[in-house]
Amino acid sequence: MSDPDFDTFPLAVKGRKYQDFAVGQKLPHHWGRTITGGDNATFSTATCAWVPLYLNAEYARAHGHPDAVVNPMLVLCTVVGISVEDLSEAGGPFLGIDDCVFHLPVYPGDTLTARSEVVDRRLSSNRPGAGIVTWHTEGHNQRGELVVELRRTNLVALRDPIEGSAA
Repeated sequence: MSDPDFDTFPLAVKGRKYQDFAVGQKLPHHWGRTITGGDNATFSTATCAWVPLYLNAEYARAHGHPDAVVNPMLVLCTVVGISVEDLSEAGGPFLGIDDCVFHLPVYPGDTLTARSEVVDRRLSSNRPGAGIVTWHTEGHNQRGELVVELRRTNLVALRDPIEGSAA
């Protein structure tokens, strides 16, 4: 059996371009992700977050929680990850997160879902062929409770770069 010829392999173009976003547009994201205790322990130790609340269920229970608390940065990364397919899969530089608020703790076994709304959109003044899009993203648990919200901004390519240079 020979190796495939990747020069003839059809590429599936994914992701949205700047023109695919409109202020006020609401984007429910895919089916979500259940966070396990293993996810939490692996993430917390890999990031050197040696916080007993995240790694020790007995400690967490002694402080009023039913189980270890999921590291909030894992919650944030998961919610942003859930949104990538609909918002930034086509690539483009990530410009940052603002106004991130953690509303409720997340526990192992909770399932996170996310939805976003386009809150700002403008052509880039110094990057021809690109625009800047900002989304407000909310992450919810399986009971529909808001656990985290944030504003996220990316540079997004225009479908036709010439259109951006004329604007």
